[in-house]
Amino acid sequence: MFKNKQAWGYIATAFAALLIAFTIGLTAIGQGVDNYATDFMARLHQPDPWQPQSIILAIDDASYSYIGSVGRLRGAMAKAIKLITPMHPKAIAIDVILADKGDFPEENQRLAEALAAAPNVVLDSELVTEGWEPPIEEFARHAKAIGHVHIIPDKSDGMCRFIPLEAEFGKKRLWALSFEAFRQSRGKEELTEYLGDHLELGPLTIPFVRDRNKEIDKGWRMRIRFLPPEPGEEQVSRIPRVTLKRLLEHPDEAARFKDKVVFIGATAQSTSDKMMTPFSTKTQMPGVEIHAQAFETLSQGKFLLDASPSLVFVMCFAIVAFVTVIFTLRTGVPAYLMGGAVVVSAHFLPHLFFLNGVVFAYVAPVLSAWLSVSGCASYQYFFVRRQLKQSEGEKARYQQAIHFVTHEMRSPLTAIQGSSELMGRYNLSEEKRKQMAQMINSESKRLARMIQTFLDVERLSDGQMDLKKEPFGTQQMIQACIDRAAPIAERKSMQVEVGELADSTMVGDRELMEYAVYNLLTNAVKYSPAETKVQVQAVQTDGELRLSVKDQGMGMDEKELRNIFTKFYRTKKAEASGEAGTGIGLSIVHQIVTFHGGKMEVTSEPGRGSCFTMILPVAEKETCSASS
Repeated sequence: MFKNKQAWGYIATAFAALLIAFTIGLTAIGQGVDNYATDFMARLHQPDPWQPQSIILAIDDASYSYIGSVGRLRGAMAKAIKLITPMHPKAIAIDVILADKGDFPEENQRLAEALAAAPNVVLDSELVTEGWEPPIEEFARHAKAIGHVHIIPDKSDGMCRFIPLEAEFGKKRLWALSFEAFRQSRGKEELTEYLGDHLELGPLTIPFVRDRNKEIDKGWRMRIRFLPPEPGEEQVSRIPRVTLKRLLEHPDEAARFKDKVVFIGATAQSTSDKMMTPFSTKTQMPGVEIHAQAFETLSQGKFLLDASPSLVFVMCFAIVAFVTVIFTLRTGVPAYLMGGAVVVSAHFLPHLFFLNGVVFAYVAPVLSAWLSVSGCASYQYFFVRRQLKQSEGEKARYQQAIHFVTHEMRSPLTAIQGSSELMGRYNLSEEKRKQMAQMINSESKRLARMIQTFLDVERLSDGQMDLKKEPFGTQQMIQACIDRAAPIAERKSMQVEVGELADSTMVGDRELMEYAVYNLLTNAVKYSPAETKVQVQAVQTDGELRLSVKDQGMGMDEKELRNIFTKFYRTKKAEASGEAGTGIGLSIVHQIVTFHGGKMEVTSEPGRGSCFTMILPVAEKETCSASS
């Protein structure tokens, strides 16, 4: 199947498309488009809503106003936790910085007492320039775990799609706040770490990918499967939320926290802890809610695993391979339709993976399909056009051969036909019959040589045969051609004037050179007025033989000189003379001279005749001796 040049052309085109597409997919632009496509698929293929296992105690702007000042927040949090604790929450994760002693020691004491009574408390520690900023010992001793609240936005668009499962600074490593809350709510099951692509927490397997941003040491990221907001209301989260103010004003609201994992954090507009997410493209999502969303991903086990680059490359390879097979085995409309089907399928491929919980690249497969199909289709179009051009060229060559036969071979055939008719119709003398028989024999041999010459030139043009490399004398070859052309000149009362004929030696094909010289001589006679003369001379200078044939015909203008060696081009003098020339003879002469390493020069002026000059390389005497 892949033995012809066309198939290899498809292979080269398709796999060049593969390399280009895969390379673009790895660029920042490609990854940005992949992120946009993934976000679109997340909104399009939303998971079935589930009953959240978490709840947010939100510290909003109204809550800050209610408690009076930020300094009084710890006391208000202590009251809220004391209200929640009797509801037996599974864990309480606090996304509030407790790294300083504050301005009110008594409120620190109340908060510490509340934390001591609460179940499975998880406090946060923020990663700053100097390192970790943990909560003060007064609070930390009552916590079952301390988790980091480090969230890394995507560098391409600042969107939050992942959460680092762990962060490490120096020799201290912390798991994410949401992960620790999940562990505590599950009874702190044993955690097994794998350096491959997942963690195991009891029976739960948590997939992760390496962090491309490399802002944390381990770089284990988990993609968050965000719970979509209420339909048509981006700001209304499906994760229940109770504000700190409402809980303090209405203690009965504490019932909503029963058996839940509670996330306490700021949601006020003034807080800087906010980011865009795939479901919050107009308003930013508070950090505490992002942690709650990560917890929900863990609790439901609805993970999205990123496809490995090797899998993406294999799928792209399969696409371009299939495209190659299509255009190798099919042409025209069927190939284009099948190629279009591949392009459409490539657009749906990431969706198919997403529905099975795998985030697959979008740019690489789609570009692979588009570039390979368009490239192979273009290659097929131009390849077919080239084949058509070659076919038309072969047809033209066939027609040229027919023209050559009808024109160049007319003279010997006419002589043979006329002589044979005379011999059959009249009772000729023995001498006359012998003369005509010799003419028939001579003309038939000339006809055979003419056919062989034409075939040899065609084979040389196609590269099907090598040029003969035999030494021959130019003087004898030129004189033989003059002797053959002399009778034609005598019939028009023309004179062939022979000048200097250098006694040089050429290495090549004598029969082809005879044809070329004879053609120039007969053209000079044919297209010149009667009672004029044709001048022939061959002069050797600087290792070259300049063989000139000059006539006294009507000459040619510049346009005719530019096209004189083009096949089928007929000059004005040929049309004016009434000669049925085909314009093929001089093109063959030009090919013969070129094959022998020479070139042609033509000088002519209208009304002053033309001079055709062959400039041919001649052999040194030592070369000739060695060849002989």
